[in-house]
Amino acid sequence: MEYKQIQELIKTINKSSISELHIEEGDFKITIKQELAAPAQYVSMPHMPMQMPQQAPQQAQLPAPQPASAPAADKAAVAQAAAGGNTTTIKSPMIGTFYRSPSPDKPVFVNIGDEIKAGQVLCIIEAMKLFNEIESEVSGRLVKVVADDSSPVEYDQPLFIIEPM
Repeated sequence: MEYKQIQELIKTINKSSISELHIEEGDFKITIKQELAAPAQYVSMPHMPMQMPQQAPQQAQLPAPQPASAPAADKAAVAQAAAGGNTTTIKSPMIGTFYRSPSPDKPVFVNIGDEIKAGQVLCIIEAMKLFNEIESEVSGRLVKVVADDSSPVEYDQPLFIIEPM
């Protein structure tokens, strides 16, 4: 068998589903083998919500510890501001990280005392590498920023207190 014929045999076997070919002609013997790729198997799993692993912050980036009464103080401040008059609380529509400015080197979206218009961007909440702009639901004056910049926020957590005008 000539070299060119052997090459043609190999090409033909590669294009086919033959896994092994054995030829004998007198003293000449040749065996050509190819590994066939196993067909892909798909396994259906029941849908279960998945929690993203939380990466522990590095020691150097930890904020100063706050007293245990700080969350209670924040709740009291929110309750006092809400009870003190005609105010609206803008709450977080999602879980994520709260940012007051579009980037660290840019100014904050709004400051206390600013006049806010309905639809104006107040902050950004980052969730799974997506930056979601949070807009004001009402027009008015910003009375208080409840959440801390670059801190995690929960769904329905108060972010801003606005006094409607």
